[in-house]
Amino acid sequence: MRVIAGTARSLPLYTPEGQDTRPTTDRLKETLFNMLQTYIPDCVFVDIFSGSGGIGIEALSRGARKAYFIENAPKALSCIQDNLAFTKFTERAIVLKQDACAGLTGIYEKEVDIIFMDPPYDQEHERRVLEMLHGMKYVTEDTLIIVEASLETDFSYLPQLGFTMVREKKYKTNKHVFIQKG
Repeated sequence: MRVIAGTARSLPLYTPEGQDTRPTTDRLKETLFNMLQTYIPDCVFVDIFSGSGGIGIEALSRGARKAYFIENAPKALSCIQDNLAFTKFTERAIVLKQDACAGLTGIYEKEVDIIFMDPPYDQEHERRVLEMLHGMKYVTEDTLIIVEASLETDFSYLPQLGFTMVREKKYKTNKHVFIQKG
């Protein structure tokens, strides 16, 4: 796994050993960031269920002003901190050592531009996080929420939470769902 583009382009990233994390492949990451390229410069980015931190680090490399990393697995946290130090992004990063829902309360921003989450598949973590995000003041009509999920994950509940699916990009085994308030 590596940084695809930007100031840290081509730098390799550490990934936690074992099966506890599932890093987003370079190909999926490149596709995702091609879709996000106009949103990234100077944005505040949140990477939930961060794993190695690869998605948030990619955002920083491409010009995000600040990135939050929310993760509670010790091996993954160690990887995030090593990757931030290696890519020299520690100054622009805030690592919250908490579970996803608790970590959301540690974000002190007027507005967050992009929230990305890649939770364990088919355990409804994304629904619990979206339920919490609905009430967060930093989530505005302009905030873009992206969920990486299995192809089978159902998002029909979004309108009940005040969210709309604005785009869905399907791949062979998973998908990215783009969500906004409204």
